[in-house]
Amino acid sequence: MKRSAWKKLAAAAVVSVLTLAGCGGAGDGASGAAGSSNAGAGAAEDQLARIKAAGKMTVAMEGTWAPWTYHDENDKLVGFDVEVAQQIGEKLGVEVEFVEGEWDGLLAGLEAGRYDIMVNGVDYTEERAQKYDFSDQYGYIRTAIIVNKDNNEIKSFEDLKGKTTANTISSTYAELAESYGATTTGVDDLNQTIELLLQKRIDATLNAEVTFYDYMGVHPDANLKIAALTDEANHVCIPFRKGEDSASLREAVNQALKELKTDGALSKISEKYFGTDITK
Repeated sequence: MKRSAWKKLAAAAVVSVLTLAGCGGAGDGASGAAGSSNAGAGAAEDQLARIKAAGKMTVAMEGTWAPWTYHDENDKLVGFDVEVAQQIGEKLGVEVEFVEGEWDGLLAGLEAGRYDIMVNGVDYTEERAQKYDFSDQYGYIRTAIIVNKDNNEIKSFEDLKGKTTANTISSTYAELAESYGATTTGVDDLNQTIELLLQKRIDATLNAEVTFYDYMGVHPDANLKIAALTDEANHVCIPFRKGEDSASLREAVNQALKELKTDGALSKISEKYFGTDITK
């Protein structure tokens, strides 16, 4: 599931091309992914209208976070959020075009208009809601503290004080660890995090409980365990650029999610990738 170096460079190149092809920063009020959708569009049209006119919706995700978004043994982009995005695209009647990038730049890229939406297991937080609008929740996940099996010092979130952790910068996991007094090292993806933990270069990492189970399913002999779990689950939602321009797109995505819940499609996708239904 770990992509090769050239694949990462290729993904970065794609993001770079889309950035250059976009219509400037957030101050322009224009959508970069929707840059192609803006061609010939009237000023009165909103983001959804531009997407439908172009016949495609650009969706950002990491592509390195199994089982949410990752590459299989044939290097095909797969995962829970990949299929969720594809199902939403079908409901909207448009093609879905995926753009991969490192977590640190995904939300910033969304705000700058480089793509239409981001589907990547994003937790809703009040702080993020000040900068982005969010869809209704489509998943619930608890956060786990993951440590080496022989680590008996960390048994609760309070035990993170003075310890070292690793996560992608600006993720809710990094913020949570730091709120308990941990020192967080920034990494690019889950693979780097696990490598640091297995090498005992960090004391712990925080991540979704289901992500840990998925990793252990592939690496059953890994010297890792869950030390503690949050009592409450985080709400997984889809972020949009803030403002009226994205309002009708949010409504359409919410309607698509509602239909996918009602007909059981979301539950089936969750069972396929997590072995359990995280949508309830």
